[in-house]
Amino acid sequence: MQRRTFVGAAAAFGTLAGFPALAQKISGDARILCGFPPGGTADLLCRILAEATKSGIGQNVIVETKTGASGFIANETVANSPPDGRTVGLAAMAAMCVSPVMPGQKLPINVDTDLTPIANVAGVYNMLVLGKHVKFRTVPELIAEAKANPGKLTYASAGNGTSQHLAGELFKKMAGVNLLHVPYRGGAPAIQDIVAGNCDMMFGNMPEFLGQIGPGNLIPIAFGSPRPSPMFPNLPLMSSFLPGYEVVNWFAIFGPRGLPADLTDLWNKALRAAVIKPEVQKRFLDSGMDTVIGSPAELKATIVADRKKWAEVIKEAGMRAD
Repeated sequence: MQRRTFVGAAAAFGTLAGFPALAQKISGDARILCGFPPGGTADLLCRILAEATKSGIGQNVIVETKTGASGFIANETVANSPPDGRTVGLAAMAAMCVSPVMPGQKLPINVDTDLTPIANVAGVYNMLVLGKHVKFRTVPELIAEAKANPGKLTYASAGNGTSQHLAGELFKKMAGVNLLHVPYRGGAPAIQDIVAGNCDMMFGNMPEFLGQIGPGNLIPIAFGSPRPSPMFPNLPLMSSFLPGYEVVNWFAIFGPRGLPADLTDLWNKALRAAVIKPEVQKRFLDSGMDTVIGSPAELKATIVADRKKWAEVIKEAGMRAD
């Protein structure tokens, strides 16, 4: 079963060629709920999609921000909205695949029954960066140093159970090394401490590193994502050193519980048409995002596979919710 479909514009146009015209319409303005603060990747993604889906939905599409509880305030609002197609929400991989299997995590909704999967829309490139104070510059050198000095090298994250933490623990597991995890309250302070030389590295989202890569304060050494970003085409993939290593911090659109199949189909087709628009592709690229699109069934399969993968990492690392 296909888990993810990464598309370029030409391929996606071929996929859409056989689709019937979007006949179904919803009545009244539609909204995309965003559970993350303004100015971040999720907020930007919602605003790009809101503008690009207007023609397919046949109504104005606005972004409504409801932050808190790692996005679950917005997710709960979506779950309890009328299933009339006017309300959908953006949910991150962590909400669907990490939180449900994290020991000690209490969720306000059942993400499997209270939300209707519509489409995966974007993935954020995962990247391993080093502080400029670190002497080595390649993944094999990192592994060799970590094996020679167990527990001495440190990696930062935005907090326990975050995608950065999971990516680091997956690396430790696959490389057979011991790195010391240093959790911070958010990505910004973690990056600042690496730049200051107080922490050695971070497995994280490329967009949050770009501001420090340019001046040379952070050194990118590998992509943990399935393919490299065109912004760094010569940077190697982690999977070339650790076959099977793959981290995709994806975002998907979900509707409320009980969303009818025709309205799910309407949104799915509108999103497919939106993400292949040249201006959308450019904004994704400039923001460090990759296009990820597929059917509701493919999104469900991705959730099942990623949840199993991260549950194993969580159990082996002994993670618990803060």
